[in-house]
Amino acid sequence: MTTSTSAVTFDVDADGIATISLDLPGRPMNVINENLMQPLVEAIGRVASDAAIKGAILTSGKKDFIAGADIDFVFSITEPKIAFDLAEDLKKQLRKIELCGKPFVAAMNGTTLGGGLEIALACHHRIAIDDAKTKIGLPEVKLGLLPGGGGTQRLPRLIGIQASAPLLLEGKELNPAAAKQQGLIHDLAKDRAELLAKAKAWCLANPKPIQPWDDKKFKFPGGDSKHPAVVQVLAIAPSMANAKTQGNYPAPRNILSAIYEGGIVDFDTGCRIESRYFAELVVSQVSKNMIGTLWFQLNGINKGKSRPAGIEKTKTQKVGILGAGMMGAGIAYVSAKVGMQVVLLDTAQESADKGKAYSAGLLDKDIKKGKLLPTDKEAFLSQILATTKFEDLAGCDLIIEAVFEDRAIKADVTKKTEAVLGANVVFASNTSTLPITGLAKAHSKAENFIGLHFFSPVDKMPLVEIIMGEKTSKETLAKGFDYVQQIRKTPIVVNDSRGFYTSRVFGTYISEGMALLAEGAHPRSIEVAGLQAGMPVGPLALSDEVSISLALHVLEQTRKDYAAEGKVLEARSADTVIEKMCRTLDRPGKKAGKGFYDYPAAGTKGEKTLWKGLAEAFPLAKNQPEQQELIDRMMFVQAVDAARCFEERVVTTVADTNIGSIFGWGFAPHQGGALQFINAYGPGKFVARAQSLAAKFGARFAPPKSLIEMAKAGKTYQD
Repeated sequence: MTTSTSAVTFDVDADGIATISLDLPGRPMNVINENLMQPLVEAIGRVASDAAIKGAILTSGKKDFIAGADIDFVFSITEPKIAFDLAEDLKKQLRKIELCGKPFVAAMNGTTLGGGLEIALACHHRIAIDDAKTKIGLPEVKLGLLPGGGGTQRLPRLIGIQASAPLLLEGKELNPAAAKQQGLIHDLAKDRAELLAKAKAWCLANPKPIQPWDDKKFKFPGGDSKHPAVVQVLAIAPSMANAKTQGNYPAPRNILSAIYEGGIVDFDTGCRIESRYFAELVVSQVSKNMIGTLWFQLNGINKGKSRPAGIEKTKTQKVGILGAGMMGAGIAYVSAKVGMQVVLLDTAQESADKGKAYSAGLLDKDIKKGKLLPTDKEAFLSQILATTKFEDLAGCDLIIEAVFEDRAIKADVTKKTEAVLGANVVFASNTSTLPITGLAKAHSKAENFIGLHFFSPVDKMPLVEIIMGEKTSKETLAKGFDYVQQIRKTPIVVNDSRGFYTSRVFGTYISEGMALLAEGAHPRSIEVAGLQAGMPVGPLALSDEVSISLALHVLEQTRKDYAAEGKVLEARSADTVIEKMCRTLDRPGKKAGKGFYDYPAAGTKGEKTLWKGLAEAFPLAKNQPEQQELIDRMMFVQAVDAARCFEERVVTTVADTNIGSIFGWGFAPHQGGALQFINAYGPGKFVARAQSLAAKFGARFAPPKSLIEMAKAGKTYQD
């Protein structure tokens, strides 16, 4: 007998086994909301009350099982009591599954995340289709939340406190084989038919199941929160988490608290404790920042919000990459990874081969980890042609230039490429600072010229900044946008200017660190302030990473460009530091083993340490600034310049501005991006603080006119 509601199909077979199939209308994936839960609650009640039903299989009518909670609804909650009741209501239904006295099996036919996994964990048995693309996990921490459906209580009781803590704290997603190995699921199936057959067989073989935590003899695997080994771990876990997050993210703290407190009380009390910690996070500013940007704005970008409408999507078949250095080699790898044919060109065959070898090295790592078969390596590498001949670019439908950041060199390879391919193929430059409009002058059709700014290392960094020149056509933009999505990166679209958006604003963070050093602030205080602000690395360490000598080269190139235009580049204290480090002190950065830090010799182990000569090179001021002032200067200088970029239409959407800041240079993710930082701070308060910093330290902190007007109107940055 089959009955159906809008979201749930309920079928009972001749053996009394019910199959509850979830299929939420109007959504590509099942999400936990009222439209799904109401009929699911009815189905759970029917299984529990109907004596003719012997057990139930919970599965999905969609490609995936359940993606988690409806983030739209969670984001809308502003009252802790509503969040608490929401979590408690879900747990009440999950306890009905566990305590009804009949077997429930989760037949997980695809990705199962967040609240979806919590529902599965409440079932007595879990089986998943063995597909490496399937994701299983509790990723709530990535949005500033914790699992609110019992995840912090069931997982530790299932696999142990020590084993569950990393999964909860990092939001790690596992494939089915790894999930089975770690104990999250019990069995694997090769396809849907076997999945349902195994689920039914388990129901019939286990008519009176009991969850481990409901067994009177239950003990935590590896010990509860009072066990000496666990006590030792939990004693240091908060300090380790705080060292990693600098206290900017409340979710890890709440997760650890829920795990610890849940480990010294009974299961139901632990679940209630979890609901309280969940409610606190749902209404926190951090979760609002992260959900607003890393969920809604990111999804909008990935759905093509910044792509020109009305232009048919294209698929790049063959890409030519000019320059086989670190950037070119990385671009070659990510392009070949999605099946493109790649021509990797350099001036010497040895250099081209070395660029191709970069892909081989990454593939070897995947083989070692079991992610790739050795036989797949040669097929992958056969897609990359390493060459010195421009003639080999024939047939390419996209060219990406990734040569040295020098206008003359870039112009030379542009002309040589056009001589082979003609002017109709889209030509992209991977420049990070040189204006695209100027570079496009070397090409006979500027409308086909665009910037594709990748970030290093290309295989890991998720963002590509697409730069529009003055004459770049919408068709060229669409081609670039489609390519970026084809290689599974996130594209943001910006207009042409020196440094574009990400390089320009990223530079303010590094420059402010150098300015503080020049003023006599203690270098350790500078670095710690950067980390406390939520940046991934201190500004001096970051300067070393990107190379102080590269900063000097960019500075010299900028001065030349200004001189050519009859202008003089305004002197900055950071410029003095750059020149002194490179020309006087011969400390050009990490690559040379010496910059603001000293680095262990190549091939040796050891930690980098701040160079002891810094205090002599840049004498300390007698009166050191307050730490909060250092933090404010580093954050405000970035946010103010991001607001200027938005005002100047260098970047045209709030989403691109926020996502570009987080993915492009690591702007404090808990703040939700550079413009959301202003929103959350309060535009009026932000303007006042920026103006006080400008009065004390210079015009770089002065808020732009549009921000001042927005603050007066009581508005915030919104697309």
